[in-house]
Amino acid sequence: MKKTFGAAFALVCIVAVSLAFTGKDPGYKNLKVLPGDITEKQMDSVMNHFTIALNVGCDFCHVENKAKTEMDFASDDNKHKLIARDMMRMTNDINDKYFNYTGVKRDINTQLMVTCISCHNGQKMPETQSVKKGN
Repeated sequence: MKKTFGAAFALVCIVAVSLAFTGKDPGYKNLKVLPGDITEKQMDSVMNHFTIALNVGCDFCHVENKAKTEMDFASDDNKHKLIARDMMRMTNDINDKYFNYTGVKRDINTQLMVTCISCHNGQKMPETQSVKKGN
């Protein structure tokens, strides 16, 4: 009886300790490019970068759930969200191929890299420039 109680108590302690050290899951759904274990602080930073780089609000890429009168961030119903995913893949590929000198995870504060603002410069659509033939 003492062994059973001791084993049960040990099991409860292990579960309690593991729950205490488990980070709060922000519960993001439908992440296809961003990592599934992204923190709320990291997600806010990424979304804030999009806001500044394209000079847009959340509704540029996300749709509103009219019934709940709140944003449905998991929905893929807005084409701009799908385009944003493609652009993220593109910039990741460019950075991996041309700017990954250290071989470690990129740090926007210490390493040269391409980001949304590199082309968008605070505009929804990046400006393009015609190239004259012969130049």
